[in-house]
Amino acid sequence: MIQRHELLAQLDGLLQPERFKDYGPNGLQVEGKVEIRRIVSGVTASRALIEAAIDDGADAIFVHHGLFWRGMDGRITGWMKERIRLLLAHDINLFAYHLPLDAHPELGNNAQLGLRLGLAYDATFGDQALGMVGSASFANASALAAQVQQALGRPVTCVSGAETKPIRRVAWCTGGAQGFFEGAIAAGADAFITGEISEPQAHLARETGTTFIAAGHHATERYGAPAVAAQVAQQLGLEHRFIDIDNPA
Repeated sequence: MIQRHELLAQLDGLLQPERFKDYGPNGLQVEGKVEIRRIVSGVTASRALIEAAIDDGADAIFVHHGLFWRGMDGRITGWMKERIRLLLAHDINLFAYHLPLDAHPELGNNAQLGLRLGLAYDATFGDQALGMVGSASFANASALAAQVQQALGRPVTCVSGAETKPIRRVAWCTGGAQGFFEGAIAAGADAFITGEISEPQAHLARETGTTFIAAGHHATERYGAPAVAAQVAQQLGLEHRFIDIDNPA
């Protein structure tokens, strides 16, 4: 058992949120009990995850997508009220780290996705150096897409203007990073992997001959939260469980 402030200090020390300009607050978002012995990690602080954490006996929840974002309506009503009500009723702490969790060089979403895909990065790119790029060896876009699909266990969207072109450099950035595509091209990538695709990226892929793979926002961000929580739990002597709430997005 440890004190809440000890867990917060360990997470802040590891993820260094002060380094990032983010879309919402990083760290402790909802204060619960002072003493913590069990932590549940997940991708998003949804009601389903909170209910599962309650059933699991958690004292704290650690997520990538927290409750509060820049530009939100600040009123605590409807679905927001219900999520916060459950946390407060069961005295559960909610810790959330967004961009700091994406960016950690070993345990973050991007680094962990690279491990799942058999990719090692040798450089970063994009806003706040969140994207990663490294060498690869795939015969073509279809071979890379098949690798991603098998590793993540779900269909992917693959757009390429040069299907027979070998893939020698791959860039990636998890979640909704489709806006990083031009940066990936400038970084010399033959292919870019992220979670989502928007209308402009299909045209850019065809016109530049650079493969774009959208593998799912949730699917690409399942790995950072459990990696961080498992390491911190081990260091502090806490119990930990990752609960994956399915999301087709």
